[in-house]
Amino acid sequence: MKNLIYLMAISASVLTFQACSGGNKDAKESADSLNMAKDTTTNVAATGGIAVDEADAKFTTQAAVGGMAEVELGKMALEKSSNAKVKEFATMMVKDHGMANTELMAIAKLKNITLPGTVDDEHKQKMDDLSKKAGTDFDKAYVDAMVSGHKSTQKLMEDEAKDGKDADLKSFATKTAPIVQSHLVMINKINDSMK
Repeated sequence: MKNLIYLMAISASVLTFQACSGGNKDAKESADSLNMAKDTTTNVAATGGIAVDEADAKFTTQAAVGGMAEVELGKMALEKSSNAKVKEFATMMVKDHGMANTELMAIAKLKNITLPGTVDDEHKQKMDDLSKKAGTDFDKAYVDAMVSGHKSTQKLMEDEAKDGKDADLKSFATKTAPIVQSHLVMINKINDSMK
């Protein structure tokens, strides 16, 4: 019996090390890997297993990364932009996505979903690219990033609202989708005014 417990402890340590080492994975991929490693087939209370299916967990990590990126890019726009409409939109991004992020984190904690601590490599690259721009070049690049980001976030929310299995995440997506849609309408108007 001691040998079995010892073997299980070593196996768990190896799996934890592999999941945490990450290698060249970005924050989102690492969180997704950790969520996949959580046991959903046995007693959740005993194993600490994840309380939602894999698709809902992936939605949660993707939404978290997108939300964090919107807030960080919004803060950058508040510092770098001189366009009043861009600054107004950036303020809304920090506020609205900050509130959504807080709500999503609470749901994730309740459901035992590991969220990434930082944005993924794609968003880091976008932030790095934007940080090197100034003036109208920055404004145009920021607006372009917001248009494409909100289009993909809108689809993400609509898909979860329609296909999600977890009631809390489905409700979050259903509530968040119209807010994202209003952001998309606003940023498209700003984009059109800059042409």
